[in-house]
Order: sequence, then C-alpha cells, then structure tokens
Amino acid sequence: MPQRISQSADPVAAAGERELVVGGDRPIRISAGHRLMHHDGKCSRPHGHNYEVTVRLSGELTEEGWVVDKGEVTNVIDEWDHRFLVEDGDPLVEAFEASGDGNALVVLDHPPTAEVMATVLESRLTDRLPDTVSDVRVTVRETSELCTR
Repeated sequence: MPQRISQSADPVAAAGERELVVGGDRPIRISAGHRLMHHDGKCSRPHGHNYEVTVRLSGELTEEGWVVDKGEVTNVIDEWDHRFLVEDGDPLVEAFEASGDGNALVVLDHPPTAEVMATVLESRLTDRLPDTVSDVRVTVRETSELCTR
C-alpha cells in the first residue's frame, strides 16, 4: 500500500519564494566563438570558448510544484551553442551572411564579452519565463580565470 502524506495547508501556496539553481555543480556548457571588434589585443581576432553558464532563479512555485521547468532555461542558453557572437556593425555579419552561414550568428547590441552575455541572457530569460519568476541571475565563466555574475 502506498504511503500517503496529507497536509492541512497547501504546500505550494505555503512555500513562498524559492530559489532554483540550474547548472550549480555541473554548469551548462556551450561552445561559442566571438571577437571584440574595438579591442587592441588578441581578443580582437575571432576565437572561441567553452563557456560555463549557471542560472539562479527566484520565484513562487507554479501549480506543477517548481519555480520553472529546467528545460525552459536550457533552451534559451542552447540557442547560443555553436554560434558566433558579434557586436552589431561588425563586418563579420556580412561575411557570414555572404557565405550562407548567417544563421550561425548571434548579433548583440554591445561587445560580446562574458559580462554582456550574462546580462543579455538574464534579459532573455526574464522575457521568456513565467511571471512567477521574480529574479534571474546568470553567471558566465569564459575561462577558469574569468567569471562574471
């Protein structure tokens, strides 16, 4: 016979704000290329990284009993996997489009640094997640020495 646990109060309603961490101990990994068009150093040349992304979400529990479906979070991040990130106005946009690889680009309004990536991912997640999510924080680790929150 199954064990049944009943509570007098609705546990979902009583839960209040909860935090969900996606990619805590095992960050979400994506591979992407970029370049910093207005940089005087090596980063002005096209190159790539294996980025590690962690997302912290706060919010009320949904009727399904979670803050958000993890798949909704990873779907947004996966849109950048195996893509090339450039700043609007970069001549590489025309080059990629002329080669037939325009769909391999993610064009950002600002330089594609880890800091900008974290900010843009926060905004994209906020726009696409349910209204029950009250806070979104993204950490992007570009290398073992560079992490932005």
